[in-house]
Amino acid sequence: MTEPPAESPVGRTARFLRVQAEACRRLGSPLYDELLRRAADDLEAGGPTRQVLEGHLDDPGPSALALRMMGGVHALVLTGRAPELGRFYPSSSAYDPATAERPDEAWHSFAGVLEARRADVREWLQRPPQTNEVGRAAALIGGLRHLAAETPVPVRLVEVGASGGLNLRADRFRIDGEVGEYGDTDSPVNLGHAWRGVAPPESVVEVVERDGGDLDPVDVSTEAGRLLLTAYVWPDQIARIQRLRGAFEIAAALPVTVRRESAEQTLARTRLADGTWTVVWHSVFRQYLSPQLQAALLEQIDALAADATPTRRLAHLALEPTRPKPDTPHKFLVTLRTWPGDEQRVLAAAAPHGIPTTWQC
Repeated sequence: MTEPPAESPVGRTARFLRVQAEACRRLGSPLYDELLRRAADDLEAGGPTRQVLEGHLDDPGPSALALRMMGGVHALVLTGRAPELGRFYPSSSAYDPATAERPDEAWHSFAGVLEARRADVREWLQRPPQTNEVGRAAALIGGLRHLAAETPVPVRLVEVGASGGLNLRADRFRIDGEVGEYGDTDSPVNLGHAWRGVAPPESVVEVVERDGGDLDPVDVSTEAGRLLLTAYVWPDQIARIQRLRGAFEIAAALPVTVRRESAEQTLARTRLADGTWTVVWHSVFRQYLSPQLQAALLEQIDALAADATPTRRLAHLALEPTRPKPDTPHKFLVTLRTWPGDEQRVLAAAAPHGIPTTWQC
């Protein structure tokens, strides 16, 4: 039997761009769908996309090379350094709604930015996307309600891969679900239509400690930090951008330190405390870890669990993608393990950006 020809780095990366384009289409970003499909063609043709991505064509798929490139371009738009392209980006003050039906012009402007601002865009290829997606707090808040219903004690929240730490303030957000609701109606973050299925328990969530770590934390008190996170939000998804800006307001009023450290280091300094839930939380983070580091994360949580008692409780709450079979789409599941007892549950399934989260129990 003849072996199929090996896929070239260019062909492989073009395929990744098209896969990301399809994901953007499904998740409601027709602008990125269009631009990424054309970028894939341009890469194969040796155009500006090839010149920008040179040296990264062997990057692994989970590193989200496409989104790193798009984030770099979006940052140029948001800072007024790509005014012509800004006409096509709803996130820009230069946006012209009449351009929505002119995809050829949008691509021409995008390719022009890749060519003229190659070095600026390439800077963004050196790091993983930092979305700090606020919508994923819908899964966190619902999970915390389950814990509070089980044992109504305060929560010590520990987030690994916390980015800017915005979701460490999730208890200050508002949720208006199709089932259930949560939080202050005056919150600047309103996660509308966030909950479906079976409403989470109507328990009281009290967060008394907020702790997080990240290899490359984002300081959301700075203009540069806020730009970085905003640039990774897709520019035609204005509701996501508005949620993010609302979370910046809450962060300014409720400072939280996110330490520059690995998940291993965050967990190594974590201890359980009497009269509380210690909740280790992460969302769409695991894919950036090697298989060895993923296993080490679970081993450290198991080590923490050895210290759990009925008055000193531990929970591992996560929103992560999983693929039931190699040829099936990812499912984003909200999973919960609690100790003592090591009870494991799947609480919900969510959209990749967290909204909606459909609760199963």
